[in-house]
Amino acid sequence: MSAPPPGAGATGENGPSDLARLRERLTEFSEARGWQRYHLPKNLVAALAVEAAELQEIFQWMTPEEAAAVMSDPGTAHRVRDEVADVLAYLLRLCTVLGIDPAAALDAKIERNETRFPLPGED
Repeated sequence: MSAPPPGAGATGENGPSDLARLRERLTEFSEARGWQRYHLPKNLVAALAVEAAELQEIFQWMTPEEAAAVMSDPGTAHRVRDEVADVLAYLLRLCTVLGIDPAAALDAKIERNETRFPLPGED
């Protein structure tokens, strides 16, 4: 079994995972501005949906070929990275507010999906 990809949630010898560090940083950012009163689950889910829609908007009228090459244009790549960051930020804030470990949740979901969707020939 290989090591998890960067940011996958594992804690290494050098300290907390990238996800844990980002969650802490987002919490500190929000608390310093007094925003935690707005970071209710329903508000975070709404913000997450809006940011996901903004990411979708970038790709809306692209051909499949244009979408596959989206990161080759620096201007569009910058927009994609920003929207991905916004989606991840709201998702991580939601996880923090609800007490969900996102890496553990994803790991458990993958395990369930491996059972639900076996490899061809394993069913």
